[in-house]
Amino acid sequence: MNAIADMPSSTSTAAFDTPPGAPLIEVRDLRKRFGEVEVLRGVDLEIARSEVVCIIGPSGSGKSTLLRCLAALETYDQGDVRIEGELLGYSERNGKRVRASQNEINRVRRNVGMVFQQFNLWPHMTALGNVMEALLRVRNLSRDEARRRANAMLETVGLAHKGDAYPSKLSGGQQQRVAIARALAMEPHIMLFDEPTSALDPELVGEVLQVMKQLARDGMTMAVVTHEMGFAAQVADKVMFIDQGRIAVQGKPREVFHDAGQPRLRQFLQNYLDRNAFWARGPDDAEPV
Repeated sequence: MNAIADMPSSTSTAAFDTPPGAPLIEVRDLRKRFGEVEVLRGVDLEIARSEVVCIIGPSGSGKSTLLRCLAALETYDQGDVRIEGELLGYSERNGKRVRASQNEINRVRRNVGMVFQQFNLWPHMTALGNVMEALLRVRNLSRDEARRRANAMLETVGLAHKGDAYPSKLSGGQQQRVAIARALAMEPHIMLFDEPTSALDPELVGEVLQVMKQLARDGMTMAVVTHEMGFAAQVADKVMFIDQGRIAVQGKPREVFHDAGQPRLRQFLQNYLDRNAFWARGPDDAEPV
């Protein structure tokens, strides 16, 4: 994937385009097929401003495909995806839906940032260069302004001292934090995280999650596909459990994790109980067991 080519070319603004109380992301009856396999089977969701939504579920359930549809990295087959009130990926012409131009897609998703499982850093560029590149090529900032913003974002993720380091000299956790800084530098209103810790050694997971927790505290709107149940229990405003392409359960973390009545969800969560990766009591007042 060419990360620069996938970035929207429009300049983001600090102001939100949606009125207070309106969802920043709204999805209705979203469906997606790969050949004969229907991966998403009528997904509905809303994500409000400053809300953190964690999406959990077994492998192959459609979690990552959903997130990629929200970023227009996959073309969905049916339904609506609206970003800040605007239809993503399609436009209406003479009462018919047609695929939108790439420029129109970029305009609608201009305020969406995404962080992937893999870091996708350019190995020939320093950490600072990786964060600056899109600011120079996509946002057309001056080199001085791009450097200033990139340094500020590296400081945000705790890596101001690593600006001159190349990816090969950074740990996996540090590389993922650079990737987060690169996305934040584009000043998104919404951040999408697709299992951002899955490629990390267990001892490096915490440093990435700490950055994400701070983003949540700062009010960033976030949709996070994750297998980190503790993170979801502590940070999410809403948790969605996806199974076989549908949202089977959704609610507040306590409702999903501790009052789970759906058999498939209970079975899924039991795996994490067995691995001591969950909470004995509620997420608000418990310690890891």
